[in-house]
Amino acid sequence: MTTPGTTTPAASATPESVHEAATPGLLAALAPLLAAESDAEAPAAGMDPGDLEQAVWLRLLERLRETGAAPERPAEWLRRAVRAEARRARRTSDRERPYRDEPAHDAGGAEPQGSPELSLMAAEGRRTLRAAVTRTPGRCPRVLTAMLDPEDHTYREIAGELGISQGSLGPMRSRCLGCLRRMLAAEVPAPGRRGRVR
Repeated sequence: MTTPGTTTPAASATPESVHEAATPGLLAALAPLLAAESDAEAPAAGMDPGDLEQAVWLRLLERLRETGAAPERPAEWLRRAVRAEARRARRTSDRERPYRDEPAHDAGGAEPQGSPELSLMAAEGRRTLRAAVTRTPGRCPRVLTAMLDPEDHTYREIAGELGISQGSLGPMRSRCLGCLRRMLAAEVPAPGRRGRVR
């Protein structure tokens, strides 16, 4: 219990005292030991050694801010802190479960096939494409809509639906795709400098 005239170590810790406690010599001395301990503990914890190192540095800075002094036995404190952070990471990963409809995401890998980001981008691409198809001239909207149908009709079926010969469908399709390609290319801004041009 503190009396009104006294302060706790945490309250008396200032940024200056934290900086003094975390002398470059202390951090430089602990860095190789922390790297070695993190390399040893990280695989069993299922985390990257660099992430484990950062977590321990953060714990050290928090301790310095609270107490205003470095641990009495820094190397021993650091080893305990590494193991404590590794245990915390293991407990967290044991409790985490991916959603049933969402595949687990591999850290550092590509986005999973069914990720919300990929779904959103694919939907936006489909909307842009369909909007451009409706603006193509002549018979192109009907031709391209038939080509984009998910049921994947044959040329004969598409030609019959459009009331044209099967032989003329190929050239018409090529012309319509060329028109669509030019329209979409015109909608994408050319790379260049942003901001005001003087």
